[in-house]
Amino acid sequence: MMKLEWITKTCKELLLEYEPAQKQGTKLHFAGVGDRDVYNITAPFLNEGELYIAGRVEDRHSEESEIIFFTCRDGIWTPQLDLPKFQLQDPFITKINGEWVFGGVHLYFDSETSRSIIGWKTVLYRGKNLHELVHAATGPWNMKDIRLTQLSDGKIGIFSRPFGIEGTRAVIGFSIIDSFEELSETAIINAPLFRDQFLKDEWGGANEIHLLKNGYLGVLGHISYTDEESNLHYHAMSFVLNPWTREKSPVKIIATRSDFPEGPAKRPNLVDVIFSGGLVRKANNRAELYVGASDTEAHYIDIADPFTEYEAMKQDEAES
Repeated sequence: MMKLEWITKTCKELLLEYEPAQKQGTKLHFAGVGDRDVYNITAPFLNEGELYIAGRVEDRHSEESEIIFFTCRDGIWTPQLDLPKFQLQDPFITKINGEWVFGGVHLYFDSETSRSIIGWKTVLYRGKNLHELVHAATGPWNMKDIRLTQLSDGKIGIFSRPFGIEGTRAVIGFSIIDSFEELSETAIINAPLFRDQFLKDEWGGANEIHLLKNGYLGVLGHISYTDEESNLHYHAMSFVLNPWTREKSPVKIIATRSDFPEGPAKRPNLVDVIFSGGLVRKANNRAELYVGASDTEAHYIDIADPFTEYEAMKQDEAES
């Protein structure tokens, strides 16, 4: 699998290979946030015996967001009022060495009056529980989609997503550190890059990492491009990485905006956008994919587990 030769394909070529979901996804419903939108959510995760979702919450005509933790009651997700809120966008969360590692994107504005965005950084927190998250690291300027994951040997994998490298829009990088104490802006910047996943005028990023039973990493992410009319097209994608050899499977689209119910868009150029939030792996080779849609709503959908076919492989088989 990991030694196969493959050619980088465009989004449109990957879409030709994609088989749309047989059953449309389902919209998630939120309360307790006024008329603000909730989108770009995490997948549900278990904390102290209860399921939580972290979501990006903001007014329809603003980019100034806060991340709120929600719990579900009778099918409605409502804020967990005793947990902290963060002035960030696009939450992500995982566990490393028994600690929560949580993060999002902090925006920088040019002034208090115009509020024009001039840049952003990914900010990471860690803690034994969600009540006690403390700042752990801040990523490089203008880098989103930084993700960490525990490796099977106890080390930590870092996924990066720098802009504008050798004329590319954005690419994914990956490196390994021995412990959380080695995490730094320099360690993120120096992550070696995968240069064969996207065309130069297309881009993507890692959104959530799954440690597979054989030690490989299942990467849930997005692949994107801008068309001639400046419309954005974001699709959910996946690939599998051998963290020790850096060999990887081809990028595969696993969901598109048309797999979910129609709904409003924050701007006209965001109609065809889904942003992968997380994946809950289920029995019978199925999974639930959670996404933000058109920067206004959150949905989930039942799909084939994109990592099953690689998880049963032994390392020596993959490298033969």
